[in-house]
Amino acid sequence: MASFCAKCGSALTANEQFCTSCGAAAATGGAAPAQPSAAQPVAAPASSGSSAVKIILIIVGVIVGLGILGLGAISYVGYRVSRAIHVSPGGQMTMQTPEGKVNFNTAQSYTAADLGVDPYPGAESTRGGIKMDLPTGSMVTGVYLTSDTKQQVVDFYKSKFGGTAAVFDTSDGAMLTQTVSKQESIMVTVTANPTRDNGKTRITITHTKSNKAS
Repeated sequence: MASFCAKCGSALTANEQFCTSCGAAAATGGAAPAQPSAAQPVAAPASSGSSAVKIILIIVGVIVGLGILGLGAISYVGYRVSRAIHVSPGGQMTMQTPEGKVNFNTAQSYTAADLGVDPYPGAESTRGGIKMDLPTGSMVTGVYLTSDTKQQVVDFYKSKFGGTAAVFDTSDGAMLTQTVSKQESIMVTVTANPTRDNGKTRITITHTKSNKAS
């Protein structure tokens, strides 16, 4: 049986006392030097792909669920609003709320009592008006167009308010505010824009009243 040097691994012949390669003493019945064992394969980490897909699917499901709930809420609100709004053949829109009635986009001609002041003479009523009747008070807004200049309109309302109105005037617009009482006020806005309303002067009158005690 062949033997090997315990130090360098060289083959030893029978009865040799020393290794001819390194000079080390030969061991009787020396066994073959141990060879390094082959590396054991390391188990690959478990793939996280499936877990990531599950998480993504859960997130997508939550988003879709919230979206469905959101659409349902929007549809319900739209249904309630549509039930509360009435549009007349003339284009006037009325909304009935628990607190009262609101009219939008009306082009009707309000009276001086509605507006708190006379409409400008000869001005034509146009869309954009609002009328609100609520338990807490009321608001009426009338919108008019006239071929007269901005300054002519401003002078007219200055005379109507008797010089007690607060006036903010610029080159293309003016605002006159009249405080009738703590519960009532009138605001007249006059704008002149050559590129709008066929060059006519726009007049917006807003009259507000409060039913609350001062």
